[in-house]
Amino acid sequence: MRSFAAALPTVRCAHSEAEVHDWFARLLVPQYETWVAETGNHLVGLLVLNGKELKQLYLDPAWRGQGLGNRFSSLAKQQQPDGLTLWTFQVNEPAQRFYERHGFIAVERTDGRRNDEREPDVRYAWQPH
Repeated sequence: MRSFAAALPTVRCAHSEAEVHDWFARLLVPQYETWVAETGNHLVGLLVLNGKELKQLYLDPAWRGQGLGNRFSSLAKQQQPDGLTLWTFQVNEPAQRFYERHGFIAVERTDGRRNDEREPDVRYAWQPH
């Protein structure tokens, strides 16, 4: 999986929904620094960091454009003030625009052979000024 700031455009599914839920619950959340945003009993956002790698950034589509993504981006930068990297799919143009607005620069593009989805992706990096 690659991180994104908005609902993904159509991307090949490499895993079932149950497998993704299991991966989050069993591996991702227990092993990495995980931050969530919730309202009432509803999870509306998720940020996962692995050191300098922003592993996941998810927002409930209803919460887009309300500043939550900006807050998660700021939090990630506070947690890793020496810089961050992340991957997103090339087809996910909203995520690319989001990260570029937040100072991330595309540093590598691939044909997708190294990810489970076999989807062309792009690696971004942020360095403090």
